[in-house]
Amino acid sequence: MTDDGTPTDAEGGWFEGVAPGDVAAGAAAVRDGRADAPADWPRRAVESGFADDEDDYYAQLREATLRAAREGAAERERADDQQLVHAVRAMDDAAAQANELAERVAEWAGSRYPDAGTGVDYARELAERDPESPTDERLLSLARRTADLADESDALREFIERETPEVAPNLAAMAGPVLAARLVSLAGGLEPLAKKPAGTVQVLGAEDSLFAHLRGHAPSPKHGVIFTHEYVRGTRPEKRGSAARALAGKLTIAARVDHYSGERRPELDEELQRRMAQIRGRGDDGDADPGTEDAQAGGDA
Repeated sequence: MTDDGTPTDAEGGWFEGVAPGDVAAGAAAVRDGRADAPADWPRRAVESGFADDEDDYYAQLREATLRAAREGAAERERADDQQLVHAVRAMDDAAAQANELAERVAEWAGSRYPDAGTGVDYARELAERDPESPTDERLLSLARRTADLADESDALREFIERETPEVAPNLAAMAGPVLAARLVSLAGGLEPLAKKPAGTVQVLGAEDSLFAHLRGHAPSPKHGVIFTHEYVRGTRPEKRGSAARALAGKLTIAARVDHYSGERRPELDEELQRRMAQIRGRGDDGDADPGTEDAQAGGDA
């Protein structure tokens, strides 16, 4: 095998220079090597002394490929965008659990205190009180756990806001760090997001509505989580479809730039601003017809 990992015409083939039974070196050969044309690799391996026979070659090949696959998966899981995926999901889980426990705290507190309130803020307030009975002690302990979970969710949000611009600078600038990270999470990573068409990005997070539509039980959703973006949420309802298409198109481009080059391109933000100004600036008498509007939005994608 050459220095660049290309198998040569030497007798060893793919495992040229690899000692028999060295699974780690074999996995490296599988991950890094390439060949321009097929060859009789088992024969070459046997003739070079790497394997005793063809069955032994395939047994060693299996071990090497399994290890290469595990190493590749572990490397992918450690990638920065995957850390964002974990952080977003953990933030959502912590927030959901805190809100659910806050309801339990409020219900319990309502049976004991005339001034009982509701929500996570009340749980924080309750956590500062001194217990006056064993029952109070358990209730206040639960309130503290609720506050801790809410604090952890807040800390995860701060982490996401800090890290997302490093992982996806254009997407974070255009969507905001939290929404950008949420899109990465819903797609399963930055690379899968970059490979999705704009129409799919537009409805990420609205899968239940989309499936209901495909079954004929609901209208087609106009947007998913991108509704939280001011450009969609802050646009008049009759124009939100156009706004969502335009935003999704630019977000898709931003994700592709972030994945394939990582170069910050402020002109993408300016293009989106101009497009949104065009959509929002249309008067009731000057709106484009639906066909024209769809064509223009498709061009943005």
